[in-house]
Amino acid sequence: MFAELPILPALTLIPIIGAAFIAFMSRLTKADGRDQMERNAPRAALLVSGIVLLLSIVLVGDFDASNPGFQYVDDVAWLGGGIRFIMGVDGISVLFILLTAFLTPLCILASATSIKERKVDYMIAFLLLEALMIGVFCALDLVLFYLFFEAVLIPMFIIIGVWGGANRVYASYKFFLYTLLGSVLMLAAILWLYQAGAEQFGQATMDMRKLRGLDIPGGAQTWLWLAFFASFAVKMPMWPVHTWLPDAHVQAPTAGSVILAGILLKLGGYGFLRFSLPYFPDASVQFAPLIFWLSVIAIIYTSLVAYRQTDMKKLIAYSSVAHMGFVTMGIFTFNFQGIQGGIFQMISHGLVSGALFFCVGVIYDRMHTREIAFYGGLVKRMPMFAAFFLLFTMANVGLPGTSGFVGEILTMLGAYQVNPWIAAGAAMGMILSAMYALHLYRETIFGEQVNEKLDVITDVTRREWFILGTLAFFTILLGVYPALVTDITGPAVEQLISNFEADLTPVELAGGQ
Repeated sequence: MFAELPILPALTLIPIIGAAFIAFMSRLTKADGRDQMERNAPRAALLVSGIVLLLSIVLVGDFDASNPGFQYVDDVAWLGGGIRFIMGVDGISVLFILLTAFLTPLCILASATSIKERKVDYMIAFLLLEALMIGVFCALDLVLFYLFFEAVLIPMFIIIGVWGGANRVYASYKFFLYTLLGSVLMLAAILWLYQAGAEQFGQATMDMRKLRGLDIPGGAQTWLWLAFFASFAVKMPMWPVHTWLPDAHVQAPTAGSVILAGILLKLGGYGFLRFSLPYFPDASVQFAPLIFWLSVIAIIYTSLVAYRQTDMKKLIAYSSVAHMGFVTMGIFTFNFQGIQGGIFQMISHGLVSGALFFCVGVIYDRMHTREIAFYGGLVKRMPMFAAFFLLFTMANVGLPGTSGFVGEILTMLGAYQVNPWIAAGAAMGMILSAMYALHLYRETIFGEQVNEKLDVITDVTRREWFILGTLAFFTILLGVYPALVTDITGPAVEQLISNFEADLTPVELAGGQ
């Protein structure tokens, strides 16, 4: 019904227009009205992000899940030379748009009280970040994708660098340089694809749908795959290029950590699905064993590192690296269960890790420390918080009945079909995740309260209850009814696998079997 409407351009333009409106009103406000503008900016940003969420719900509700192709396609002239403004979504990308639109208003709602200074600038940065993240999942032109993919660094860099912790400048520059340097090689690969498309098709194009039909020699596939891998591996982040993530998480404000873990880490996994497998199938098979072992190392090693952390945010940050290991492992199984599990794991991790960072933010706003040793006995002072924290801890571990279980079991089922040893290594990681997650919960929630400063700590407010309760509802809902996700992603995944197998050379196909 809404297929003819420009929904996708609207989803990217509405946050930009909202940010521009807030900036314009701030410029018009006189000095004696600045305090009022600081109070109104979060309300305006919440209204704008709420409109985007409603439009995203309409998009998903009207989406034809049985159609594996791209829908809601908008294609207009843009830069010339075969570079056009093309947007569209399929079953793989549409839920990431909804996840982005869902988490953003929760982050803005949480920031309304936790951010004390320059709220106008903060809300502008957050709305711009939302627009750019949605743009990544909508773009069907390779240049447009690259612009959105890299532009998300700018508002996130500002959010960490301006509103972060004491070491925020170092963390923001490390985040920016790591992710930008990885993408330089991807830019070179994009230019190669542009030239190859012009030679093979007789005209230049950056249409991602058309470029999938390129005949790329095996040797070129290897180098191009590595160039894209350099960017996506850092964005995930995969071991051993993960070291920017703990610093970024620790220094970022609470909402920055939520959106970083909930959405930005998913751009790498989405890139693997959108480019590495469809464009370079032979190279993907060639490097699949490397991906498997890097994934298992990430799952086990970073789980052990997480156990040794004394800062709650850093522990959850290393946990994110481990959970992203399940994603890469599942994607490169090249089978239905594995890829479905990888996508589901990204959706689930966006909810669960975001909720855990919100939980840390709740007690940090009260006590202004994230040190695990500072806390203890919170179950007596904050029983409702303890209940929420327990649910999200169990989801992070992968307890059946929560969304965390579905993604992990599907990826391991897919991995077992390829290599049982890889699946066994991932299963060991699940045991280790229980070790560090339960350690964190025991030290902060149970035990004796030895710190007198905790006498004044209060339980969750209505605002915090709404945020955590909303995330808890969807964490359980997807755990007991995962078809809400898998029914939408399934047809697109089947087509991805079918095209992947058809594009493999006979030698690679025989080797894969």
